[in-house]
Amino acid sequence: METVIAGDVVDKSNAAREQALKADYAVLGEQLDRRGIAIDAILKKVEAFGVAIPSWGVGTGGTRFARFPGPGEPRDVFDKIEDCAVISQLTRATPTVSLHIPWDKADPNRLKQAASRFGLGFDAMNSNTFSDTVGQKLSYKFGSLSHADAGVRRQAVEHNLECIEIGRTIGSKALTVWIGDGSNFPGQVNFARAFERYLEAMKAIYAELPQDWRLFTEHKMYEPAFYSTVVQDWGTNYIIAKELGDKAYCLVDLGHHAPNVNIEMIVSRLIQFGKLGGFHFNDSKYGDDDLDAGSIDPYRLFLVFNELVDAELAGAKDFQPAHMLDQSHNVTDPIESLMLSAIEVQRAYAAALLVDRKALEGFQEANDALMATQALKAAYRTDVEPILATARLNRGGAIDPVSAYRASFYRKKVAAARPAGAAGGGGIV
Repeated sequence: METVIAGDVVDKSNAAREQALKADYAVLGEQLDRRGIAIDAILKKVEAFGVAIPSWGVGTGGTRFARFPGPGEPRDVFDKIEDCAVISQLTRATPTVSLHIPWDKADPNRLKQAASRFGLGFDAMNSNTFSDTVGQKLSYKFGSLSHADAGVRRQAVEHNLECIEIGRTIGSKALTVWIGDGSNFPGQVNFARAFERYLEAMKAIYAELPQDWRLFTEHKMYEPAFYSTVVQDWGTNYIIAKELGDKAYCLVDLGHHAPNVNIEMIVSRLIQFGKLGGFHFNDSKYGDDDLDAGSIDPYRLFLVFNELVDAELAGAKDFQPAHMLDQSHNVTDPIESLMLSAIEVQRAYAAALLVDRKALEGFQEANDALMATQALKAAYRTDVEPILATARLNRGGAIDPVSAYRASFYRKKVAAARPAGAAGGGGIV
């Protein structure tokens, strides 16, 4: 397996920090032991946990108004895979890449070979019927899978089937479908008919899904349509999953909800009825901001993982959620943001594993609201960084990924080899 960052760079970075890490790990181990928690058991679970990197996340994003490209942006999917390999090498928490077609369209065998060089695999395939591609026969300006024109719907279905075929070759086992279909004005579309057309198109896609695949549908309250969207909330998403069948699940993007929505309760509901497919992790202040995971509300991320760990320990039915980041990086180095986001997701998982569930259940049964919430806070407030850093070290990663990355001058090197991107038009990705 090849590495992108020279081994001596990582070794030097780790050598300066390893002694302090071992001391911190020992201290934390003693603290957890007094709470009846074996630190090595938590470490083992963290080492086995992974989150997928979105291929588009390693490029610079933008807003509706402008995009300011960064140095050394990927020129194609193979540059993206190399950047993803850097994240994987330093964090040892991101073993897979999630591709977006047609942005990442290339010979599937070349894609597979490029990823295998770095020990990477592929997560869910992502289709794109929310924008038009050069040479595309029919436009998605007024919708895709719910479009009034049967020809447009057929084109959108065929694109999703193409994504499945590419995925079969590269080893993916899931298809994520998000559409931008909706309306900007009252009366622009008939809600019921648009949803009927969407379900009909999705059933055509589902019928061609390989037996060992899963289909994820993603709800989004708004954007790019601002009056209505066809798959606007988790309730509609659940209806879709139930209508399609056993291989259809709901994908939860943390940024696709109104600011005060209780996302962790939505997660609980979907788990309870066997329809939680997975996550797109990010954070938001106002809406679908696509900010770094844990950058605004790390406690909410922890509360989501509290539900996930509860389901994991209880052996919930059909519980195998997919984990992926989905972010837009406008003012930071995308590689640094993705590394830290992956670590924040790991942090939430590790902290949730520390919850004293027996005590929590007792407080809940006794209606002791104060002590119940303190049981969660006790786990959340525990600094699990020594566990996360030790997991990275044990697996050959960097104790401090950002420091090692900066010491490698990777961004400067790729900036010299990759032409500068063009500024100008808006667009989230």
